[in-house]
Amino acid sequence: MSVLIFLAAFIFVSIPLSWLFRAMLARALPRDMALVARDMPLTAAFGILIIGIYVFAAAFAPVLAPFAERAVVGTSFQPWDSTHLLGTDRLGRDMLSRLIYGARNTVGIAFATTALAFLVGSLLGILAALRGGWLDQLLSRFVDALMAIPSLIFSLLLLTIFGTSVLTLILVIAAVDATRVYRIARSVAQGVVVMDYIEAARLRGEGTWYLIRFEILPNALAPLVAEFGLRFCFVFLTISSLSFLGLGIQPPMADWGSMVRDNATLITFGDMTPLLPAGAIALLTVAVNFVVDWQLYRASGLKEQG
Repeated sequence: MSVLIFLAAFIFVSIPLSWLFRAMLARALPRDMALVARDMPLTAAFGILIIGIYVFAAAFAPVLAPFAERAVVGTSFQPWDSTHLLGTDRLGRDMLSRLIYGARNTVGIAFATTALAFLVGSLLGILAALRGGWLDQLLSRFVDALMAIPSLIFSLLLLTIFGTSVLTLILVIAAVDATRVYRIARSVAQGVVVMDYIEAARLRGEGTWYLIRFEILPNALAPLVAEFGLRFCFVFLTISSLSFLGLGIQPPMADWGSMVRDNATLITFGDMTPLLPAGAIALLTVAVNFVVDWQLYRASGLKEQG
């Protein structure tokens, strides 16, 4: 019942906050951007506000956190009080501090992984669509073979073989996720490479890199940007799932997935502390999806009927 009351209060507060944030953006931004901000739905304003809060927490974690990330400052599973606002975990570390540092670790690693997956996957997908022939067939069949394996199981296998360092985690998940990006980028690029301006650029003698950078990417950017937001959510959830299973971000680094696992025993006592990192994961996922939906709507060229 307390969780439901908390959710109802959160929704009740988030609506006026989103409205105020949208109004603030409309006043503070330049004219063209202010018009866009004024027309954005409240869900998109809420998403941008939440993403901004997460980025701020990640950037200024040492300043915002009351205690150090790895410091043992109390007894095991200490209840909420004035010193430890969200209590302590099973080792006596401050939960609020771990949540704040978790924004830096979990979100930062997820963003780096998504960026690497998009760099590799989109370039190979566009190159395959542009060149065609044996290169397209070779890359596409290789990607099909990798996508036939469930991504979480494949990631678990690779991490078990190569270890669970942060660099290995980024490379493994980026390699697995790049296959999904490749399919999207190739599909979008195939609709662009048949256009007349691509043929005209080829007749001018332009090279492959010029065609990718100045002809294909600008015309394929909108769906790829939207896919970046969705892919970030999937990567973010994958890292949290791996951490919950013990093969993601390793202790003593703060990570929301491992925090849920470490404090799960409190659920049997009616304590909502384990739900806090789970809620942080869910809230960011919902916020990113709100912004992505808004961007897809804008990219589609649809206009609201007045």
